[in-house]
Amino acid sequence: MRQSLGRGARSVKILMSHKPAALALVVLTMGISACGLPRSGPTKGEVLAGSVEQQGDTFIVPVTADVARLTNVIPPLGFGNGFVGAGVVGSDVIRPGDVLGLMIWENVDNGLLAGQGQNATALQEMQVDGDGFIFVPYAGRIKAAGNTPEGLRRIITEKLDAQTPDPQVTVARVAGDGATVSVMGGVGGQGVYPIERPTRTLSAMLARAGGVAIEPEVAQIVVTRGRNTGRVWLKDLYSNPQYDIALRPGDVILVEKDQRSFTAMGATGSQTRVPFETQELSAVEAITQVGGLSSQLADPKGVFILRDEEPGVANAVLGRTDLMSSQRIAYVLDLTEPSAIFDARDFMIRDKDTVYVTEAPYVQWSKVLSAITGTANSANTLSSAAGN
Repeated sequence: MRQSLGRGARSVKILMSHKPAALALVVLTMGISACGLPRSGPTKGEVLAGSVEQQGDTFIVPVTADVARLTNVIPPLGFGNGFVGAGVVGSDVIRPGDVLGLMIWENVDNGLLAGQGQNATALQEMQVDGDGFIFVPYAGRIKAAGNTPEGLRRIITEKLDAQTPDPQVTVARVAGDGATVSVMGGVGGQGVYPIERPTRTLSAMLARAGGVAIEPEVAQIVVTRGRNTGRVWLKDLYSNPQYDIALRPGDVILVEKDQRSFTAMGATGSQTRVPFETQELSAVEAITQVGGLSSQLADPKGVFILRDEEPGVANAVLGRTDLMSSQRIAYVLDLTEPSAIFDARDFMIRDKDTVYVTEAPYVQWSKVLSAITGTANSANTLSSAAGN
């Protein structure tokens, strides 16, 4: 630093015998270098100066094994009792909105329904109305909802038996509005699918929709049923049978990528908003995910995880009981300590955290020296120009 200042001073002396304007330029440039050098954010000392102990509004908490344990309270995803406790829907029960297909055979040449020379009549696309009824010619308005196809077959047969000898009836249940679910998002085929015998559970319906098209590690399944919504990790759905819930007509199934993210700032390989790539993300993994610490800029003693901590965890971490609202906490890691690396591995990053890495102290000095040296070179250039 002194040597560089000496070079700058000699350059100033040279200029004093030449152009006053050039001298003013050098002095101004040196002043700007001292107080306005570019940087990626506050220094470690400036962050610490904003602590509650220094009349600031942020609690500074060094990360230890205990702190990592106390802050690891990320609630797992899952379905509530309203989803898990629901029984499997009987796939044969007819509901309002269902579409039925009827076939009626008559044991005569000229029947009630069949055309000339035919003895079978197909009644397709018969939708059950909102009150649960269908209309069958010569049988009248018949209650279909609540019956099985077999039960409805018997009712229609009895109605027609008095008008045509020995009628034979079949009833097939087709996809309908009353027994369907909507599948959206990252699946092979979005659409509206009927709840049928093979597709009465969540995993079976996802398979019916072409499977999940998102990386399983970050895929989430969201089920909306009326006013209730449940969310589960795809991997948990397949590993935990209780999450393979029975579906209900009108369910909406959304397959989406994990929406959580953290922000990386400071002397890291990247300064950006970073999505989670795994269900759980440690501080070490988060730093690695953005390219690690910059070997030219980063201060390994000044790695901060900035978070608005919920009051329960804040009280536990700070050893208090009086905090009733979320608190700003800056968790700090000193990665020059071997134990700190283990602690960083155990410290879990949460949604909306900010990972901020301060610049090493020598970086600012290097910038000052570079600025002064550059100014001195410019001064020499101006001096040479003035002498010509």
